[in-house]
Amino acid sequence: MDKPPTDKTLKREPFRWKSIFKYFLQGLLVIAPLAITVYSIYWVISTVDSWVPLFRNPIKDFQGHTIGYEVKNYGLGFLIIIVTVIIIGYLSSFFIQSRIFNLFDKWLEKTPGVKYIYSSTRDFFEAFAGNKKKFDKAVLINVFGDDVWIVGFLTDSEMHKFEMGAEHVGVYVPQAYNFAGQLYILPRNKVKKIGHLTSGEAMKYAVTGGVVHLDEDDIHERAQPQEEPLK
Repeated sequence: MDKPPTDKTLKREPFRWKSIFKYFLQGLLVIAPLAITVYSIYWVISTVDSWVPLFRNPIKDFQGHTIGYEVKNYGLGFLIIIVTVIIIGYLSSFFIQSRIFNLFDKWLEKTPGVKYIYSSTRDFFEAFAGNKKKFDKAVLINVFGDDVWIVGFLTDSEMHKFEMGAEHVGVYVPQAYNFAGQLYILPRNKVKKIGHLTSGEAMKYAVTGGVVHLDEDDIHERAQPQEEPLK
């Protein structure tokens, strides 16, 4: 005899906004480099087209009188874009490594003129949200004096490319209220790991100039007796 359903068996799986957000970021990662590339080309074409007089298509009645213009559905386009990005992010989570995506990616990289815009934009988004995240190691760096420390992110663990060896590392320092930043190459003994803050908390603190509110109780629970030096 079957057991009667209980509250546990009838409990539905909660709606996962985190998954939707993950698919949105994945879709943005796929679309953004291509969209910026296409927009850059469109901007060049539009600049040339701006030399030609523009023509409007007003709505006319049967007597030829203008009775209005085409009505735009404000907000609908934004909604369509958001849904499209989420769908592409969902699909790309299964097929991002497929041959189709790889061939398309290689084709854009070999296209003259386009490859510089596309590859630079793709690498930028990969560094923030892709599988090759570069801003996930928050550190404190000592640059201007013994008592002056700056929040940064370790992006390169060795500087052989600059003939400086493994004793120096690359640290990216974001500017407050800006997406620009600075890269410092420092001796390892000038860099400390931030163990009690997540990378997200450190980034928010840095880009807001320290005015963002952080949960101090949660931070104190994760605090260590002394910040670890970079190994």
